[in-house]
Amino acid sequence: MSGGRLTKPAEGSRARRVLVVDDVPLFRELESLFLSRYAKVSTAASAEEALEIARADPPDIALLDFHIPDLGAERLCRALRKTPGCEHTAILFITSGEPTEHARAVHAGAADVLAKPLSRMALVASIQRFLSDPEHPRGLPRVDLSLPVLLRGAEGQRGGTVKNLSRGGMFIEAGWLPPADEEFSLEFSLPEVGRRLSSTAALVWRRLEPSSGTPGIGVRFLGLDGRSARELEAFVYERALPEPVAERPGGAFA
Repeated sequence: MSGGRLTKPAEGSRARRVLVVDDVPLFRELESLFLSRYAKVSTAASAEEALEIARADPPDIALLDFHIPDLGAERLCRALRKTPGCEHTAILFITSGEPTEHARAVHAGAADVLAKPLSRMALVASIQRFLSDPEHPRGLPRVDLSLPVLLRGAEGQRGGTVKNLSRGGMFIEAGWLPPADEEFSLEFSLPEVGRRLSSTAALVWRRLEPSSGTPGIGVRFLGLDGRSARELEAFVYERALPEPVAERPGGAFA
C-alpha cells in the first residue's frame, strides 16, 4: 500500500474502535497493524465472528471486505445496523473494483467504498474522516472546477457543468434536474486523464432556488469502477485539502 498520514487521537480522548472483517489473514494483519497505531482494532474472518465481536464491543468503524464468507458484506452491514450499540457505526466496504459491487455497497448502506488494490492513501483518508465523530464525519477532499458532464436518464440525455468534485460524487449545475428517486448515468473527462470516466449515480440533494443561481444537484457515485475511483482520488488529492465539514443531509458523497 502507498503512503499516507493519519492523525493520532488527542491525548486523553477515548480510543476509537475499528473492526476489520476479511477472510484473508494477510489483509487482516496488514490493516490491523497499520490502524492499531490510531485506534483499538479487532479482526474477524467471517460475518458471524464479526457480529459476535460487535455485540460484545460495538465498533465506531467497521471495514468490510465485500466477499467475506457466510452472510456476505451486504447482509452483514444491515445486521450491524440492527446490533445494539452499532446504530451509528461507520461501515466502509472494500470491493474488487467492479462497478456493480460499488453500487451494491452504497445501496447496502456503506458510508464509504474503497477498491482493491487498496492504497494506504485511500484507506488513511477514509478512516481519518470518521475517527473524530463517526456519526458526523468530515467531508471528502474536493476540488472546485468547471467541466462538462453528460447525464443520461429515463428522459434522455442532457448536459450540465461539474462545479466541484470528490472521490464520492459531484455537484452539477444543470437546467434539467432528474427525479429524486431516479438513478442515472454520468460521463465526463478529467484534465490530464486520457479517457472518459463514467458511473451511475444517485441524487443526494437539489438546489432549486433561483436566488442561488443556476439550479443544480449533488450526486453520489454508484456504479464506479475501481480504476476511475483511484484516478478521481489522485486528481482531487493533488489539488485539494480535506475540509472538516459534516456530510450534507441525505447522503455521504461530499
